[in-house]
Amino acid sequence: MCAGAIVAARIPRVVFGAWDERVGAAGSIYDVLRDRRLGNPVEVIPEVLADECSEVLRQFFEARR
Repeated sequence: MCAGAIVAARIPRVVFGAWDERVGAAGSIYDVLRDRRLGNPVEVIPEVLADECSEVLRQFFEARR
């Protein structure tokens, strides 16, 4: 959903830290952001502070379980 909204809003660049290996649409499972059939591709800059971001997500979901 987020990737589709980013494409529809014509946001030119997305920067993120952690891949979503289960349902990601920025290059892990799907690549909605760079699919030329949907318009201009979005520049994707992945894995910025990857270890730190992964740890924050791990802790968040661990607390929810």
